[in-house]
Amino acid sequence: MEPPVPAPALVLQTTYAELLERCASAAFSDDFPEDGAFIKKTVRGRIYWYFQLPSSEGRSQRYVGPETPELLERIARHREARDDERERRSLISTLVRSFGMSRPPPELANVVAGLAKAGVFRLRGVLVGTVAYQTYSTMLGVKLPDQAARTGDIDIAQFTNVSVAVEDETPPMLEILKEIEPTFQPVPNLHAGRIVSYQAKGGLRVDFLTPNEGPDTDIPEPLPSFHTDALPLRFLDYLIHDPEPAVLLHDAGVYVLVPAPQRYALHKLIVSRRRAVGAAKQDKDIHQAETLLNVLATTRPRDLAAAWTEAVERGRTWRLLVTEGLGQIEADTRDRVLIAVRGLRNLLPGIGLSFRAPMPRYDFDRDVVAFKGETAGGAVLCEITGEALEDHFGSAGTEKQARLDAFLKNRSTIEALARAKYLDRPIEEPGHILIGSLEIEQSGKDVQLRSSWATPGDNRAAP
Repeated sequence: MEPPVPAPALVLQTTYAELLERCASAAFSDDFPEDGAFIKKTVRGRIYWYFQLPSSEGRSQRYVGPETPELLERIARHREARDDERERRSLISTLVRSFGMSRPPPELANVVAGLAKAGVFRLRGVLVGTVAYQTYSTMLGVKLPDQAARTGDIDIAQFTNVSVAVEDETPPMLEILKEIEPTFQPVPNLHAGRIVSYQAKGGLRVDFLTPNEGPDTDIPEPLPSFHTDALPLRFLDYLIHDPEPAVLLHDAGVYVLVPAPQRYALHKLIVSRRRAVGAAKQDKDIHQAETLLNVLATTRPRDLAAAWTEAVERGRTWRLLVTEGLGQIEADTRDRVLIAVRGLRNLLPGIGLSFRAPMPRYDFDRDVVAFKGETAGGAVLCEITGEALEDHFGSAGTEKQARLDAFLKNRSTIEALARAKYLDRPIEEPGHILIGSLEIEQSGKDVQLRSSWATPGDNRAAP
């Protein structure tokens, strides 16, 4: 997979940043009308803001969020907010028409918009799954393939402890959904009275999820702030930690929270290993992960490295799942990810480099002998410099035949060097290995005597 070439990315991202800010302000104004007041509470040493409304039954409060500089600025500008719906629609039109960004299907987007209006994202619900994936094109400034973004499901996740702690709530979830689409009904499950899914005529479905950090279970947990239950899922806490704001390109823009794209991509690698081999969802997981990682390794390498480190430091199972998942994607993208996270290929189970002894090729202009290796992700171009052949393998001259003779005479040792560098050394360039004289000298070993580099039965040499 080629790295992304986002030619108009700066203009696209500037347009999107303006849309995001306008949608955030509009959502804030809709949530908190002018006849109320903002108040703050300190909980366990951290400041949280609430909006106090007068009512016939006294005063009621809505949860606003934890104090941040951005939130304080939004509160300060609250009364200055103006209705700019026309401008938001214009920005969305620009993103769609000029940059080729895709709108979600209207029937799906209407449901997300209704959930947003009801306060689901204000109360720290997170849009996950393929609908969240659809927001990453504009967020990252690169058009992502549409075929990876098709779905009929809307997945909403929330931490159970957050659902309790916000001290605020939406109307009952079924009531919200029926107001959007009257045909919504609860989906029966094995646990009577515990509803985690709702489905409308035509198949559109809304599922509620919550992280499960204990033993695996299918017993739903309550989300009191949404008046619904949720299915507990392992690894979900990693996905929805520190979500990012995003805009669904629908109507005048729908302001939502989605997982950070680097967490989404790595989470997809993890869950792909938990699905049955050959399952359609497994293929979709790998495709979405590969597509995002191809972009993130270039545009957000530090964020990707931080998310990777967190995942692999969570324990042996996490490390095994994420590295196995990475081993399933296209080799060049995989290598760019490893460069970003400063990882070696030997981290990945089953990754090796083998050689089928095709004829080498001499490149006169660069004075290198080129030979091909094979790995699970495709071919690898291996090269050794003429200088290395002279210094360590007895090349009798600089002519083509002398270089090829030196290579062929010492082929097994040179291939073993290439294999060792491919697996055990920092990646310099995806799909390419160059063996130079200096790095052989720096190894501190006489490579002509290192027949152990290519010992029979070395399992890393397996294709």
